[in-house]
Amino acid sequence: MALNYIWVFFFLASMVVAGVQFFLFGDYNVFERIVSSTFEMSKFAVMDIALPLGGVMILWLGLLNIGERAGAINFLSRIIAPFFSKLFPEIPAGHPANGHLVMNFAANMLGLDNAATPIGLKAMNSLQELNPQKDVASNAQIMFLALNTSGLTIIPVTIMAQRAIMGAANPTDIFIPLLISTFFSTITAILYVGIRQKLNIWNGVVLGCILGLVVFIIGLVYAFSLLDTETASMVSKVGGNFLLFVIIMIFVAVGAYKRINVYEAFVDGAKSGFETAIKILPYLVGMLVAIGVFRASGAMDLMIKGLQHLFSFIFTDVRFVDSLPTALMKPLSGSGAKGMMVEAMKTYGADSFTGRLSCMFQGSADTTFYIIALYFGSVGIKKTRYAVTAGLVADLGGIIAAILVAYCFFG
Repeated sequence: MALNYIWVFFFLASMVVAGVQFFLFGDYNVFERIVSSTFEMSKFAVMDIALPLGGVMILWLGLLNIGERAGAINFLSRIIAPFFSKLFPEIPAGHPANGHLVMNFAANMLGLDNAATPIGLKAMNSLQELNPQKDVASNAQIMFLALNTSGLTIIPVTIMAQRAIMGAANPTDIFIPLLISTFFSTITAILYVGIRQKLNIWNGVVLGCILGLVVFIIGLVYAFSLLDTETASMVSKVGGNFLLFVIIMIFVAVGAYKRINVYEAFVDGAKSGFETAIKILPYLVGMLVAIGVFRASGAMDLMIKGLQHLFSFIFTDVRFVDSLPTALMKPLSGSGAKGMMVEAMKTYGADSFTGRLSCMFQGSADTTFYIIALYFGSVGIKKTRYAVTAGLVADLGGIIAAILVAYCFFG
């Protein structure tokens, strides 16, 4: 229901803003831009997202099926069961969903989007098997979506590379601030959903795991702080891809050791990959077209300018306002937010406060509406309950943390 209201809002707001521009300001091209946007975003959803995603999903769903038959996913599930049983009490101990979830989170943290998305779709499908009401989002699915939209990324390779392209003196100087921001975004997601679901998130297991993650992040930050930019980027790329390669080899090797037909297992799992890609098309087209119309009509720009004007009355130091377009665009469009980030660095400078904060906004959250449309659409969820709110609250936590951390690190 929440997505329905948001979808209608995008179109109605776009219609009002476009009408004002046409009749009051004589912008006779506004409707042409909107119509062109509907075609462009429809094509983008199919050609640039669904079809490439279909190929990647065929590969990874096939590999995951090998891992399940070989018992590797089940083994992984048992390892993380103590922690996940607190956040996802609906998932039985040893269920394959636990393994899918941890693999998805690991891929996201390493910035391996090509692997994270198909694994995440597999995880959502596993959660749907446990869902008693197939058209209503379960508690476990909402927690999973909130953690995904919080965008926890340990090594923001693409952002650091973009800063280098834009001429930053030290492209990695946002590494530690961004890591802190995205960590707070994830903690916000856990707290909000945990409170809504009345989970016991203050027990020793959860707090211990969070503390362990904090120690791990601090250690990783320290290790990367000893490396130069080029070496840090190389280590992160090689490390992430090496990890994926090891996972693939383990699945295949264990499957062969247990004498299962590895190729047949791969084919059986891969068959559902393209079917899933086709299934999510209506959801992707619908959401991306609405976002495209909202942006092409000028409604997005009007909303941003209104917020900038509002904040100027509340805060004495409003330097962060110039970076807000990236933060506001990120839940709607990853590519749009990236464009905003690049524009901010181009306009104000890669090493300016605005340029750095825009990069932090880009990395401290994820594309909430796209993720919800993608994952819920893949399993036919129509009633999202408070999933959208949870995702936006996590985004807000990341935005606030990014602003505070930016002032601490960059003045």
